[in-house]
Amino acid sequence: MTMRAIRIIGDPVLRTPCEPVTSFDAELRALVTDLMDTMLGAPGRAGVAAPQIGVSAQVFVYDADGHRGHLVNPTLELSEELQDDDEGCLSVPELYFPTRRAMHATAHGFDQYGAPLTISGSGFLARALQHETDHLAGRLYVDTLRGDVRRRALREIRAGRYARPRS
Repeated sequence: MTMRAIRIIGDPVLRTPCEPVTSFDAELRALVTDLMDTMLGAPGRAGVAAPQIGVSAQVFVYDADGHRGHLVNPTLELSEELQDDDEGCLSVPELYFPTRRAMHATAHGFDQYGAPLTISGSGFLARALQHETDHLAGRLYVDTLRGDVRRRALREIRAGRYARPRS
């Protein structure tokens, strides 16, 4: 079991869009295994994306609503129906804010061997798919916040240890 360190807000890798995966090889399978091990060892997790462990690759793992798996090079189709719920992130530890997301999401991509894969979900699974896909585009959930909630989140991030990457 290989748990990798989670990168914390302030680390530039979290703000950099990831490269698409082009080789479905043993290195990719090792990355998926490391992501899964890291997710399963982390408290309160629903997923981990490659940039959260310092790798610029469009890959994430998820564990939400009884569904566990991985997705490579995902694209999303989102419903117009919305949901609001508290959301958190391993890269912004201990902070949770009400975050608006689509109620339903369908993610298209590939598995670690290059076979096409589609995952559809509602509620928490849809939220997890959107959250992890955002990581691959260099976005954090706090970037989606608006108004007073966004101001409060930024204030708490600036006041805490989160503004500096850990060594």
